[in-house]
Amino acid sequence: MLPAIFYENRKTLALAAPIIAGQVGQMLMGWADTLMVGRVSVTALAACAFANTVLAVALVFGFGVMSSVTVRASQAFGAGLGTGRVYRSGLILGAALGVILCGLIFALLPVLPMLGQPKAVNQSVIGFLVLTAISVIPVMLFTGGKDFAEALSRPWPPFWIVLGGVVLNVLLNFVFIFGMLGFPALGLTGAGLATLIARLVSLAVLIGWMHWSPYLRPRLAQTADDRGLVRELRDLLRIGLPAGGQYLAEVSAFATASFMMGWIGIDALAAHQIAITCAATTFMVPLGIGMAVTVRVGQSVGARTFQRVRPIALGGLGLAFGVMACSALGFVLFARPLASVFISDPGVLHTAAALLVIAGLFQVVDGTQIVAMNALRGLGDVHVPMGIAVFSYWLVALPLAYLLTFRAHFGPPGIWAGLASGLLAASVALTWRFLWKSSSTRLATAYHAVHA
Repeated sequence: MLPAIFYENRKTLALAAPIIAGQVGQMLMGWADTLMVGRVSVTALAACAFANTVLAVALVFGFGVMSSVTVRASQAFGAGLGTGRVYRSGLILGAALGVILCGLIFALLPVLPMLGQPKAVNQSVIGFLVLTAISVIPVMLFTGGKDFAEALSRPWPPFWIVLGGVVLNVLLNFVFIFGMLGFPALGLTGAGLATLIARLVSLAVLIGWMHWSPYLRPRLAQTADDRGLVRELRDLLRIGLPAGGQYLAEVSAFATASFMMGWIGIDALAAHQIAITCAATTFMVPLGIGMAVTVRVGQSVGARTFQRVRPIALGGLGLAFGVMACSALGFVLFARPLASVFISDPGVLHTAAALLVIAGLFQVVDGTQIVAMNALRGLGDVHVPMGIAVFSYWLVALPLAYLLTFRAHFGPPGIWAGLASGLLAASVALTWRFLWKSSSTRLATAYHAVHA
């Protein structure tokens, strides 16, 4: 088994490297906003944290739904079938999903003051949240195109496009946040405008490249069989909605934890934003590995090379474990210097450093649970993992976070300790589920049952 794992790891890393780089690039937009808004005021940073929490729920659910494009395209590609219907249906799904999520965020605007956040935060957040809500539409379309290209083993161009979008976002932040080139200083609202423009430009470049690429252009026109787009959309939703539910269970738990931080105060919320930005950035590495595992598992299932599935996934789990163990050590040893990059306020700095230490401790289980979840998604197994996610985050993590924080009076670290417990429960359950599902005999039986 070990030689097979090492062999598959080389292929997984080759695919994962640009995906990881692209995911980190996406996170750099958040870093840029956090760093630059943090120079405006603590209130602006707390408002940015609050808005990003609301946005994260919508975006992460959308990413989960759109991950069905990866599964469908990779399995069709592995089986030697056409992929054009997946691409076109994915764009339709992305556009519709983006409009729906944007509309839901707009519908939430009147009730934001009811979420218990400080008054100054509620007053500062509206402009930024409106602009970034509109940007959800190009993000979903971009995700559909990017996932399709990665499923067909073409991950590098989307990475360069993401990186270009990050650079553009940073430049526009200088212009709109602080007021340059004759524009007024818009503060946090300027960051939202910069994000919207950067995401629109990135989408235009990605679509242009896909239709220009000699490799992808003919595959955009292919059809797998005589099924129509409506049936393909149903297949995407059959996989995507439970996958979105998995992501939603986790991100909504983290969002609720952010609201709990707001109940404590502005300093706690600002410290949480710093810690979650750092943790989410390192999380992009196992997330990228997991996305590569989804593609490779899906291609293996499509090609009916079932004996490769377990080595691919176990190798990915090992990679994620090693990377996140190193990340955890870095967080524990350099918590205060990391926090000081974002802000100099002593109270916020002290709390953020304490949260980073706890974040370091759950990095390992966070990495393994996302790879196991993505391996199961590559198999098309999404319903039971969704139940595992709901149980782990809403019946384990949040109740324990509330008890530790507001009953045992641990303060902000109690919230993060509760989240860590949910991640541990998810990691154990999802890994066991994959080991049970991934025997060659069981995979062959499931494949024949679906394609009989």
